[in-house]
Amino acid sequence: MIPFSVLDLAPIVEGGCASEALRNTLDLARHAEAWGYRRYWLAEHHNMPGIASAATSVVIGYVAAGTSTIRVGSGGIMLPNHSPLVIAEQFGTLEALYPGRIDLGLGRAPGTDQRTARALRRDAADRADTFPDDVVDLQMLLGTDRGDLAVRAVPGTDSNVPIWLLGSSLYSARLAAVLGLPFAFASHFAPDLMLEALALYRREFKPAQSSERPYVMAVANVFAADTHAQARKLFTSQEQAFIRLRRGMPGRLPPPVDSTTGMWSEHEQAGLESTLRYSIVGSPSTVQSGIERFVALTQADELMVSGHIFDHAARVRSFEIVAELFVAP
Repeated sequence: MIPFSVLDLAPIVEGGCASEALRNTLDLARHAEAWGYRRYWLAEHHNMPGIASAATSVVIGYVAAGTSTIRVGSGGIMLPNHSPLVIAEQFGTLEALYPGRIDLGLGRAPGTDQRTARALRRDAADRADTFPDDVVDLQMLLGTDRGDLAVRAVPGTDSNVPIWLLGSSLYSARLAAVLGLPFAFASHFAPDLMLEALALYRREFKPAQSSERPYVMAVANVFAADTHAQARKLFTSQEQAFIRLRRGMPGRLPPPVDSTTGMWSEHEQAGLESTLRYSIVGSPSTVQSGIERFVALTQADELMVSGHIFDHAARVRSFEIVAELFVAP
């Protein structure tokens, strides 16, 4: 059985607040640790009213402090928003505080709209163009000090925090292969190039000090409940949030509804079904067969599970069902 992990965006629900979202994140992380999940990753997004993990390094520290064994990391840090030295210092500090438990997943997108990206970066340069060089700089800053570094990350140097590349395209797959890094594909919201990207990564992978062989983590949305009807209702929160985002009206995670009939057009429904095609929704038996098919399709070395569920107790139960089927001893 492959390892299972959790991706959390610390959802802020309608009627809720960021404080509540972050407390719920820690509660879910503690459950995930007890159930045997390997990692708990948080994602960097900005100017999103429904996501509380914008200051991703801070939230990682909060979760790591409240747990004891589960690996905690970023899924991911959007590197074009930051200088490599700042990220090396942040994650070097996290590794010093929680040794052997920190992962650094890196993305190339800004994690927001272009206006907010400019506010984050405070300059006109398109730092996405320097992404490969920035990743290499981070590897050096977090790697072994051989005495030739003019600039050191303190803490950071000699920490050897594991670096992952995250992506939804062939670009990131190829770069991960060239650098010999583990690769996580965002199939939960960008499925179109998944199989092509994974094949390219495995085909072009070059062994490196960090990884001797290709290592793939695929991400799937999972909405599990004790009955199919309950799970299908939980999923409507994610559907509504997706449609609102596509309409340019992002907001807090809405409550589930009994029926979405008439809430969006046929064209929007088609886009929803295409984008969220790797969403596994249903009772335990349905979820088990769905996850088995997805793992067989991707041949993933590890599966990361995501699920934006309005009610926290129902969200905890969804991850518990997955653990009962695949993770818990």
